[in-house]
Amino acid sequence: MLRLTWVQPEDLLGHELRQAAQDGREPSAVAARWRAAGGFDAPARSGASPQPASRYLRLLAEDLLDELAELPSRFAEAEPTGLAAIRALCPDWPARENVAGEGRTPEGGPGEGGTPEGGAFLSVDEAARGENGAGDRPAVPAPDRFEAAWLGRAAGCLLGKPVEKLPLDGIRQLARATGNWPLGTWFTARGVPEDLAAAHPWNRRSAGTCLAENIDGMPEDDDLDHPLLALLLLRRHGRGFTTADLARLWLEELPAGRTFTAERVAYRNLLLGIEPPRTARHRNPFREWIGALIRADAHGWTNPGDPAAAAGQAYRDAVLSHTANGVYAAMFAAAVIAAAATGTHDVHACLATGLKVVPPGSRLARAVRHAVRLAATHEDFDTVVDELHAAHAGYHWVHAVPNTALIAAALTHADGDFTASICRVVSGGWDTDSNGATAGSVAGLLAGSPAALPDRWTAPLKNRLATTVGDFDGTGFDALARLTHQEASRP
Repeated sequence: MLRLTWVQPEDLLGHELRQAAQDGREPSAVAARWRAAGGFDAPARSGASPQPASRYLRLLAEDLLDELAELPSRFAEAEPTGLAAIRALCPDWPARENVAGEGRTPEGGPGEGGTPEGGAFLSVDEAARGENGAGDRPAVPAPDRFEAAWLGRAAGCLLGKPVEKLPLDGIRQLARATGNWPLGTWFTARGVPEDLAAAHPWNRRSAGTCLAENIDGMPEDDDLDHPLLALLLLRRHGRGFTTADLARLWLEELPAGRTFTAERVAYRNLLLGIEPPRTARHRNPFREWIGALIRADAHGWTNPGDPAAAAGQAYRDAVLSHTANGVYAAMFAAAVIAAAATGTHDVHACLATGLKVVPPGSRLARAVRHAVRLAATHEDFDTVVDELHAAHAGYHWVHAVPNTALIAAALTHADGDFTASICRVVSGGWDTDSNGATAGSVAGLLAGSPAALPDRWTAPLKNRLATTVGDFDGTGFDALARLTHQEASRP
């Protein structure tokens, strides 16, 4: 029996009920109707419930998804999706470095005035004028720094892959069983007691390629596929790309089976003839999850010293599939990475720059500020993690709010150190591979070159990446760094 993940209406409904409660809508009446009809909760860890629902429940779920979408949110003013509205809420919007004049003010974009589906997309000319400003661009770092970022992203992702979906306690037990706690190197199955391995099995898709004993290059992962897609996007359309350009690129280059959560729903919506930005909202309960954040790195890499431009590019990418806090997470990551790419700031300054492009009253901004305070207060990172898990217990393990907070906490606590950054963030659970990738990208940039990264993290990657995107399969990280440098240098 084929059970398609992340798209079944009866599974989406449970996620949308939780999303509605979190984003300021009142879903209790809809929830009562669903329960009375025999409806069930969304799957806790997987993308589909074990058995299909009846035809009646499926049709009811579709109707209720549409009904929930119409409910007003009390957070609408504090958490808009329109770019102009986001910008208006950010009084410290960052300026471009090393350039005379004021910071740039993005204009236009979907959802102007805070209305998620209103407004037009930026044209190429408007994008260049609104985000890329006038005058000289900041200096572009050498390809070595980009190679360190690519390697860092891959190593962090690979470290987190075998324990993705595992509960926090399971991650800790597996690492302790092999003498790898506090986490300091790759996970291994060697020495894990049989009963513990049975209680907390490794991620089914990753165990064969991501444990210390079997790593042979970087296996395919969506956390690496999406930066590759962003490179393709920039090579084909330049900095003035539109969200529609990205949508076409997905349909041309991204296999549907390599999409997940919000991206899979947006992909389905495109095939149904729904146009962006409505692709992000139509029956998409995952629109505030982590997917847009994992797509943000290349926008930061290619705008070194220009966090506003990085955030603007990440915005146009994110709104294909995400709204509000899902978009803010991408903008935050892109701005942090753009600041880190110069090599002139410490990690704390980079994180502070990232917060400048996030509405300060949003749940994501509050969560990041809280996480940074915790990390600065507690010497023991396990204590930080426990407090974060308690504070965000109501969120799904893939939601952008807790995961972005954990990334910020790990980077703060590690104080820029590469090994500490990826190990702390993966040891914190939730979306382990995605968080490891983002933390690794930032810490790799701060390290500055491949030679500055410990050999135990880079040697197993064998300068080889597996992917189904474009012609990149088997490409080396050094070659990707050169391509990234070319895009960062483009006017």
